[in-house]
Amino acid sequence: MPTNQLDLLADLIARARSAGAEAADAVLVAGTALSVQRRLGRTEHVERAEGRDLGLRVFVGQKSAIVSSSTIDPAGFADLAARAVAMARVVPDDPYGGLADTAAPPATLDLDLDDPAEPDTAALLARAAAAEEAALAVAGVTNSEGAEAGFGRTEMALMTSAGFAGRAVRSSHSVSATALVGSGTGMQRDYDYHSTVHLADLDDPAKIGRSAGERAVRRLHPIRPPTAKLPVVFDPRVAGSLLGHLSGAINGAAIARGTSFLKDKMGERIFRPGVFVHDDPRRVRGLRSRLFDGEGTPTAPRALIEDGRLTTWLLDSRAARQLGLRSTGHAARGTGGPPSPSPSNLYLAAGALSPDALIADIRLGLYVIEMIGMGVNGVTGDYSRGAVGFMIRDGVLAEPVAEITIAGTLPAMFAELVPANDLTFRRGTDAPTVRIEGMTLAGA
Repeated sequence: MPTNQLDLLADLIARARSAGAEAADAVLVAGTALSVQRRLGRTEHVERAEGRDLGLRVFVGQKSAIVSSSTIDPAGFADLAARAVAMARVVPDDPYGGLADTAAPPATLDLDLDDPAEPDTAALLARAAAAEEAALAVAGVTNSEGAEAGFGRTEMALMTSAGFAGRAVRSSHSVSATALVGSGTGMQRDYDYHSTVHLADLDDPAKIGRSAGERAVRRLHPIRPPTAKLPVVFDPRVAGSLLGHLSGAINGAAIARGTSFLKDKMGERIFRPGVFVHDDPRRVRGLRSRLFDGEGTPTAPRALIEDGRLTTWLLDSRAARQLGLRSTGHAARGTGGPPSPSPSNLYLAAGALSPDALIADIRLGLYVIEMIGMGVNGVTGDYSRGAVGFMIRDGVLAEPVAEITIAGTLPAMFAELVPANDLTFRRGTDAPTVRIEGMTLAGA
């Protein structure tokens, strides 16, 4: 009886072929997670979770189906495979489906994604305590929503009937804290967090807690400014959301459907000259690093935006076939659904100006630290989101503001975007401070 992950997948694929599948792939995901939460000096919860999930995708002609199971029992593989093949035979044809054409053996490059250190509950509670105590020690902090610390390790194995077999292991360490200030209807909150692959790279929990407290205090007594058209500066914590809108707009599935405002912009300049956006799946210790994608296609670093010009779509095999192209190695998948295009370590390259220099000439503007809601239309590019932040007056941050909306269109926003030089890699999707001219602030 097979025992290791790849042997299990090989057995399952063999069962699928025996049941009538012309091609198949299978993925197995196993994970362990430990998390703790502490609030006002007391342990709120300690949670440990372990699980394994299996997914099988089969192809019969131009038809396909997916089945998944959390029971990894080789004795049941024949029945699982038979169900998948039976399902595939009754669904409509998909002329673009199939295994990846570009699968290859995984590279031997070591991305250093597995930290052997595994903290126990006591260690995590100590981190959460340090974060919360630091937040509560900040002058003006009146309460806490708690602090959390966590650890996880995930193993993923992928095999296809075309001969690909690969395995990846990733660890994670995290700490977060949320502080409250004020009282009643004047209460404000803010947070900070950090997540890394290796414990050695994790910020000091006390630094996270102190940052959460200081951020919350700065938000006390916000005003609602009058409606105006002005420059908007995005803090790095929220600037990455602009890259999220970009990656959605260049997702190959959206391009194939014709539902993206960038569908006709390949090769055109959509940002200012000198702006670069990169996707780097092979960054050492990267939060989303991977040697191969969810179909077994090798990954590679890419400049999605090069000197302001759009250079590529994000493609899995299906979207690539629809567009007459080749996969870019961006397929992401779980055990219960088909692959779909998704970025890895996505980032906007740093610019030349410091954040202070970026806002120095702004007589009246807005500095955004938090976004609310998802009012973005991917078809038209219309953009309208709630925001929290600070007014900029004569080149410096001034009073806090809340209950406002900022609006524009993503094509115009991209065209006006200027990055600062303070890029750091913390979130998987990262950007420096960003300035955009001519947005509308809807306030009082």
